[in-house]
Amino acid sequence: MTSVISSFRKESEFFIMWLAVLVVLVLILLYRWYRQSQILENLSDKYVFITGCDSGFGNMLAKQLDKRGMRVLAACLTDTGAETLKKETSSRLQTLKLDITDSKSVSSAANWVSITVGNAGLWGVVNNAGFGFALAPNEWQKVEDFSKVLNINLLGMINVTLNLLHLVRKARGRIVNVSSGAGRLSIFGGGYCISKYGVEAFSDSLRREMRDFGVKVSIIEPGTFQTLMANSMDGHGNNLRRLWENLPTALKDSYGQRYYDQYMKVLQNLVRSASPRAHMVSDCMEHAVTAIYPWTRYSPGWDCKLYLLPISYLPTVISDYLLCRSAPKPACM
Repeated sequence: MTSVISSFRKESEFFIMWLAVLVVLVLILLYRWYRQSQILENLSDKYVFITGCDSGFGNMLAKQLDKRGMRVLAACLTDTGAETLKKETSSRLQTLKLDITDSKSVSSAANWVSITVGNAGLWGVVNNAGFGFALAPNEWQKVEDFSKVLNINLLGMINVTLNLLHLVRKARGRIVNVSSGAGRLSIFGGGYCISKYGVEAFSDSLRREMRDFGVKVSIIEPGTFQTLMANSMDGHGNNLRRLWENLPTALKDSYGQRYYDQYMKVLQNLVRSASPRAHMVSDCMEHAVTAIYPWTRYSPGWDCKLYLLPISYLPTVISDYLLCRSAPKPACM
């Protein structure tokens, strides 16, 4: 009888312990949800500058913030993109043409923004403009191929930020930089992953430097979503085909036709797996701009949450094995 009572007591203590753990976890999740759901007041007084608004995430974010009543300054690469966006939004939204790889264009845009916001300062900068048709083996490329994507995704983003940072400090506002899940795990050769790793590094150092100025820096790390860039097999395929056709014969023989075909299939699978829920990314951007307590990092997309990020935390020998086992194999093997 004593042993039965003792066993029952142990089971009760075990149950109570796990119930307490469950209650604590629920309370933590509720607190986290409540904290993250708090939104700033007086959004209509705040200016936000967004790059890459012709289409995709930037275009979606511009429309979402405009509906919130914010004063959106939308930078587009083309006149057509700017005109279309103005037709689809309120009179509050203003557009300008901007090439972030052109220092004069960036400087001119910064002067325009400074005049537009006046003493209010600039609440937010969302560095969204990017280029993604740069996924290919490293050895197939020239330094110019790397420069093209780095000038857009990294150096252009840095130039925009540096030119506008004094206005953001004045408003004690936000910097939101778009990186990628591929900025945490290098899954392709070429300049794309390199550029996104650079975005991560720049954003991390900037976040620490701006902390005492009251400026918050957030990083968006999307998986693959259906946008004009990510969902265009023509763009990815044409880039890979161009590089393959320009290879010296000896290098082509080393890799082999089968390697090229397998790489092309990898790109096709990437495009096919793209999520149609692109609003998940623009929603993260919106939260980073409008929440009282924005996150440091946002990782929208199940491919990012369940594949890219977990593998990036594994020991190198394991992550290398997982990535290499499904990679194209050269003819010389």
